[in-house]
Amino acid sequence: MKTIEDFDFKDKKALIRVDFNVPLDSDLNVSDNNRIEAAKPTIIKILEDGGSAILMSHLGRPKGTKNADMSLSHIVESVSETLGVKVKFVADCIGASVAQAVEELRSGEVLLLENLRFYKEEESGDLDFAEQLSHWGDVYVNDAFGTAHRAHASTTVIAQYFPERKCFGYLLAAEIKAIDTVMKTGKKPVTAILGGAKVSSKITIIENILEKIDHLIIGGGMTYTFVLAQGGAVGDSICEPDKVDLAHSILEKASALGVQVHLPVDVVAADAFSNEAQTRVMPANAIEKGWQGLDAGPETLRQFREVILQSKTILWNGPVGVFEMENFSKGTIEVGNAVVEATENGAFSLVGGGDSVAAVKQFGFQDKVSYVSTGGGAMLESLEGKTLPGIAAIMQEPKQ
Repeated sequence: MKTIEDFDFKDKKALIRVDFNVPLDSDLNVSDNNRIEAAKPTIIKILEDGGSAILMSHLGRPKGTKNADMSLSHIVESVSETLGVKVKFVADCIGASVAQAVEELRSGEVLLLENLRFYKEEESGDLDFAEQLSHWGDVYVNDAFGTAHRAHASTTVIAQYFPERKCFGYLLAAEIKAIDTVMKTGKKPVTAILGGAKVSSKITIIENILEKIDHLIIGGGMTYTFVLAQGGAVGDSICEPDKVDLAHSILEKASALGVQVHLPVDVVAADAFSNEAQTRVMPANAIEKGWQGLDAGPETLRQFREVILQSKTILWNGPVGVFEMENFSKGTIEVGNAVVEATENGAFSLVGGGDSVAAVKQFGFQDKVSYVSTGGGAMLESLEGKTLPGIAAIMQEPKQ
């Protein structure tokens, strides 16, 4: 796996695919610069080597048309502040104006190109568009894990124009290593904590990871489909009756593989989907009509904590309750505390997937676990066992 450590960028122009698809507030200012921060070590390494950096990214979904609200000009100031380097900007990503800006770029300087998705050719993976982009750099660096599952011009197709001069940035290399630790090299026991609303959205992940884990903790809305499969009563809780057979087959496969499945034994139930609702703790398999499970109960959390603390490798994907409502956030917070404690005791912990990443940030866990993934869809596809085109393109050896 070639990373930027394998290259000396002195007097070289590095063309870097970054993921600067950052949120903007109503004044079009960057409201969360985490993705810019994540790319910083790669960019700084190149500049310190004596090279220059040409950054390309998308922002939003302009669908092949120019949209002033989605211009990367809005993020130039934030990128400059984060890097500590005044970033230059060019209002296009191909053409004569870019050629001139690249030609004038000197060692130690950074140039940000305009939104790639202003061209429909980016998302269609157009060969000619990828070739035009390839003219801007001596070395191609992919550091955009968030788009590594897309076979777009700038993430995948472009790599063929750099047969010997392509590599992963620090961020993308770290993402690959973190997922490999969970899926291939992690110390046992390995525990996966899967939450979220639907079994159907996690089925491919569960099927792919079962052979690699020792414990499977199931929480969130998924719980109630499994409870239903075991003949329990779920009241008005969210569930997927048409996925009961699927839940059965998962439990049977886990049993055959010797994987211990841990389901909630009690839940915090509410008489409405509201933070102000009446609440009661009920057995997870005996929720009364008119009530719905919205968080893990106290005995469940005690049992989950016990499993997590004996784990050496932990994957956490999905909250165990409706954490956005304060009265139903305790389960997710307690699971987070247990993951942090296990990490402090030497376990490797990987958190990924939109809601779980939002939860670790909200409750201040992000610097206390081993790794928080930056790519929702890309991480999920990795866990499903899929080969991500953006990663495969860098790994591919040049034809002899």
